[in-house]
Amino acid sequence: GHTTGPSLNNDKLYKFAYSAEVYVDQVKASLQRSAGYRIAAAVDVNLLWRNPNNDDDQLVKVTIRDVQVENVNERPAAKNIFKGKSTEKLIGKEYLEALRRPMVLELVRGKVKNFYSHQNDPAFTQNIKRGLASLFQLQLHSGTASEVDVSGKCNTTYHVRQNQVTKVKALESCEIEKQGFSSHNQILDVGRKATSATVYVLEDSFIKSIKAEENYVFVLNSRRKTGAKIVSKQKLELKSVQAGPGLIAGKQVAGVIKTLGSSYVPVPLVAETAKSECKKCPSLSEHWQSIREYLHPEKLSKAEAARSFLSFIQNVRKATKEEILQIMRRENKEILPQIVDAVTFAQTPASLEAMLEFLDFKDESTSVLQERFLYACGFASHPSEHLLKSLTAKFKDDIANEEIRETLVIVMGALIRKLCDREGCKLPAVAEAKRMILNRLEKAKKGDNVRMYLLALKNALLPEAIPLLLKYAESEEGHISNLAATALQRYNPAFLTKEVKKTMNRIYHQNRRVHEKTVRTTAAAIILNSNPSHMEVRNILLSIGELPLEMNKYMLSMIQDIIRFEMPSSKTVRQVLKDMRAHNYDRFSKTGSSSAYSGYMTRGPDVTSTYSLDILYSGSGILRRSNMNIQLFSKNAQLHASQVVIEAQGLESIIAATPDEGEENLDSFAGMSAILFDVQLRPVTFFQGYGDLMSKMLSATGDPINVVKGLILLTDYSQEIQLQSGPRASTEFLGGLAIDISGGMEFSLWYRESKTNVKNRVAMFTGGNVEVDSFFIKAGMETTLEAETTLDFISTVQFSQYPFLVCMQMEKVESPFRRQVTKYESLPSGRRYTARRGRAQLLPGNEFPLHQENSNMCKKVFGEKDDSSSNWF
Repeated sequence: GHTTGPSLNNDKLYKFAYSAEVYVDQVKASLQRSAGYRIAAAVDVNLLWRNPNNDDDQLVKVTIRDVQVENVNERPAAKNIFKGKSTEKLIGKEYLEALRRPMVLELVRGKVKNFYSHQNDPAFTQNIKRGLASLFQLQLHSGTASEVDVSGKCNTTYHVRQNQVTKVKALESCEIEKQGFSSHNQILDVGRKATSATVYVLEDSFIKSIKAEENYVFVLNSRRKTGAKIVSKQKLELKSVQAGPGLIAGKQVAGVIKTLGSSYVPVPLVAETAKSECKKCPSLSEHWQSIREYLHPEKLSKAEAARSFLSFIQNVRKATKEEILQIMRRENKEILPQIVDAVTFAQTPASLEAMLEFLDFKDESTSVLQERFLYACGFASHPSEHLLKSLTAKFKDDIANEEIRETLVIVMGALIRKLCDREGCKLPAVAEAKRMILNRLEKAKKGDNVRMYLLALKNALLPEAIPLLLKYAESEEGHISNLAATALQRYNPAFLTKEVKKTMNRIYHQNRRVHEKTVRTTAAAIILNSNPSHMEVRNILLSIGELPLEMNKYMLSMIQDIIRFEMPSSKTVRQVLKDMRAHNYDRFSKTGSSSAYSGYMTRGPDVTSTYSLDILYSGSGILRRSNMNIQLFSKNAQLHASQVVIEAQGLESIIAATPDEGEENLDSFAGMSAILFDVQLRPVTFFQGYGDLMSKMLSATGDPINVVKGLILLTDYSQEIQLQSGPRASTEFLGGLAIDISGGMEFSLWYRESKTNVKNRVAMFTGGNVEVDSFFIKAGMETTLEAETTLDFISTVQFSQYPFLVCMQMEKVESPFRRQVTKYESLPSGRRYTARRGRAQLLPGNEFPLHQENSNMCKKVFGEKDDSSSNWF
């Protein structure tokens, strides 16, 4: 009769040879040197029953025999982990018996309608059988279908040419229980590509041969040279057809299955989760003892600190709350902050419960640990709704330390944004936290409270907060209006409505009231960065020349930077400049020391990093604001890696100078505010008020104030993969930073000179592990990258004359960079094969070229001074 699927002949035994191979290697490598293994076997297939009412409904019995486990590539005897081991010894008697037990497929028009197997088969052997059974599923006409097999429910496309059928499975479409997570920002994440194709050759209406190949490729988005691939191949070849057992008579499938014995039951064809237990893994406290020394505070700028931090996170993820608390309760206060970082970044329910139990927010003495916990929550790679809910509850409770209270709400803002970015804006905890921040800001009376909620909004970036931010930017004094303006500056320009631009224009041109320079320049930056109109640009250009001294110079520098660095608005700016009235010589020959400058730090095939540095002075030569930014860009994502802003105001009285117009009543203040990996941190105050300033100046050692110290998890990617041949694979990439940023400001009245210094010391470690786990053997590859570097940013100002001299220096020291790849195959007994390759290099240090004007000034500053500048005051 006519069939639309393959058909077996009655009373025949089809004898096949089967092999399933797995390879793990670097993406571009040829498979000859890969780690992996091969399972080979004989497979017997015969027809048990054919439906009397439908030729195309067949029960097929499949039996695996003569199982062998072998190397996938030739290995010398000394490196062959299988040498001298029988299959029974390798796989284990129980597993081998399970593999040899037959399975039965009900094929209807070529699709597996039911899969019958022994109910006591272990999950692992059952998956190997499912991998073989899935090969028998095919259709004999071209077209697409949604099919269920070992990989899940997948979209499948068939191409049929004469006696050859190609089946392409879209692996990204497969519906199967997925485990794992990825990083919040695409630049820090891992890209994955997966393909699967099977080629069938038919003969005499049944299968002559099958070749299947499945590929998974993983690459670090930030460095696509670093990655891994898994290749899984299956081959089934017909060796002979012999006389075989006859058919079983019967009307119903169930009756036929009964004749095989009561243990045969229908089992889903989709693979079940099977993971081998670790036999010799150290406990959490044993592992902690082995890495503890690398996490001392003074070692935090070493790559080994970042490596230890990541390995500890991996172990904390497997630990219970009690195991975690046991370590924390025993440690001293030097090491505890690093443990808090790791436990918080583990982001498991147990690790969060342990932290919440360990930290008492009513106790001021542990505020250092509370802050480390909160920042780690803010940097979380895949935060949960439960985390935000827990923090909201803490915020409503008593908190001893006011700075911790501020940090808490600032971090809640960061979590709202991350959850919203992942379609979580409607979650109850997110909605509640948003409502609370917006309501409390509207009711806030005290400046400190206003500031804290504005900082939270600067992280949350809620579209519905824009009207509130506009109100604060335009109607409030100094600090607050500036903060609201810089919050608006962080929004994607697409959200900045006409209303926003109108308000920014009013602030810049002071249509309603006098504003400080810091706010006006921020307003100008927002206008110029959000697709400005010809008119807006023209008005800004016409204002240059009418502005206070240093602001003229700053705005001029900003415009020149837009043109030179080809920023999005550069076209409009060029067009306006053609209109000569705006471009007269007088306007563009302003003296002053303020400046704005952008440049490239690195330009790579995958990621480009840029820096921008702008400095605004008051007319008397005192720093008002210095702003240093580092941004990372890839083809379709960007990341604000860091921003360090130093702000000062009201310092003219120290050098008996006249304050600028509109700034006569400003209180003396200096402080620093930072953004790290898209998260605004709580600002740090150097001094507040004239008295505080004098006492600090008289005792000034110029010692740097620590701004950020700690460990940050950046890349956090984990995926479990079901291979179509049966085994499971896991991919894990973790990337972390050990970071130490400090900043200081020194004055010398004697030399009429001030110096600000920001030192960024960073160590980076990224490790990827891709492993295929078949219970009796693991094959995998580890790849690691590590680097250490220091970026120094120093600005020296001499205000003994006008225009005063300013010299800015940005230097990166020589930095070691190491990478290593290790391929391995290992047996549960501990027998292991490894092949390792590595390379280390020194990346040269360099001084970043800021603008020419700056280079000229540095020559003057360092040319004019003698060497006795060490005795300040």
